[in-house]
Amino acid sequence: MAQPVVLALPFTGRSLVQNSPARRVPSHGVDMLGQRYATDFVGVDERGRTSPLRDWRTVLASEPPERFVAFGRPLLAPVDGVVVAAHDGEPDHEARRSQLALVPYAVGQAGRRRQGPAAIAGNYLVIRDDVSGMFVALAHLRRGSQRVRVGDRVRVGAALADCGNSGNSTQPHVHLQVMDSADLTLARGMPVAFARYCERARRGRRSPRDVAVGVPAEGAVVEPSGAAAS
Repeated sequence: MAQPVVLALPFTGRSLVQNSPARRVPSHGVDMLGQRYATDFVGVDERGRTSPLRDWRTVLASEPPERFVAFGRPLLAPVDGVVVAAHDGEPDHEARRSQLALVPYAVGQAGRRRQGPAAIAGNYLVIRDDVSGMFVALAHLRRGSQRVRVGDRVRVGAALADCGNSGNSTQPHVHLQVMDSADLTLARGMPVAFARYCERARRGRRSPRDVAVGVPAEGAVVEPSGAAAS
């Protein structure tokens, strides 16, 4: 297996790790569109909640994306590199925590796949990493939030866009993956690791731990090292 491409976390604050390659590969259950080692990061508050609000819509219907901690959170460059692809214009749709709302959404999954990358990734950016030469994609961006264009050079920590709920997304989050091509239809997913982060359990009393380089565990909450350790 190829050596992992090491990235910085593309956000500040805390995020819940979902679909981690630490649990399984392919991490999302499918090996398409360069997703083999992809990771999802869902913004949470200090209590580990993806949204502080719950009402009848949470149980029975869809919810506005603005309810969620992740929505509108600035996303940062995880590598030094050059923006080589960008797509915008996809809407930020309603979020779905309700099992009732998830059923029709799941039924439409095959149709979204047939529509192509934009229906899956939503609004996205791809950066060619200066160190590895690989391509880093950030997906499900908020419509109209991109601050960079194709050809722009970025450095780690530069503001790229905002987290959204575009594409194949049940609630606002950022999907991050590394690929061997900037073309999502041709790309193969490449192994990835993250540098300098703090990992803690979502619930429970286990102390947070600082990680120099690693792959965050499924269900863990992570934030960049140096953030508040409370």
